[in-house]
Amino acid sequence: MLFRSRFQFSRDIGIDLGTANTLMYVSGKGIVLQEPSVVAIDLERNVPMAVGEEAKLMLGRTPGNIRAVRPLRDGVIADFDAATQMIKTFIQKGNEGRGGVIPRLVIGIPSGVTGVERRAVREAASLAGARQVHLIDEPVAAAIGAGLPVTDPVGTMIVDIGGGTTEVAVLSLGGTVLSESVRVAGDELSDAISVYLKKVHNLVVGERTAEEIDRKSTRLNSSHLVISYAVFCLKKK
Repeated sequence: MLFRSRFQFSRDIGIDLGTANTLMYVSGKGIVLQEPSVVAIDLERNVPMAVGEEAKLMLGRTPGNIRAVRPLRDGVIADFDAATQMIKTFIQKGNEGRGGVIPRLVIGIPSGVTGVERRAVREAASLAGARQVHLIDEPVAAAIGAGLPVTDPVGTMIVDIGGGTTEVAVLSLGGTVLSESVRVAGDELSDAISVYLKKVHNLVVGERTAEEIDRKSTRLNSSHLVISYAVFCLKKK
């Protein structure tokens, strides 16, 4: 009876498990969480100190007993334990802290991942407390979310640029006709900015600063202007 009641009050959750950011959708409530995919771990006790936005603030600024990491790289799990802790924490936030509620999960993953990488996502979500785990290719999820006619007998092309991967797919009749997953995306742009600043201006910037410059250059559509402004500000400091 208790087992049945726990399922009765469970909520279905959709997770966009991204390299840079994670979004969570809860049925009946909409998007309830949008935080960076970062975990800060206390190495002495081997427990997470912070997850999400708070952990991102620690990147590149931690002492020896704390490690701030991104559990996902190129769209797949690179640190299994940290990814499990991150998903578990996000599930608790999505369920308003009620640890006894066991949800069903739908997780978006890159279309080009291997079977081993798919199993890693399933296992991490299961260990985090999910009752059922369903995986969906990110191009399909993006097309559905954008309201494209994916079930019609016409070709629909979508390009999904994330932090770790760029997904290109042609969809028709509810399935994928052709897809390509390239592990080059936003993170590589941020890395290129760091290399440029170091090589040309002899300035070393951290991951957070490079990412912020990347975002501003995207909004202003002028990378040279933003980089010049960043150099000016950094030199003033």
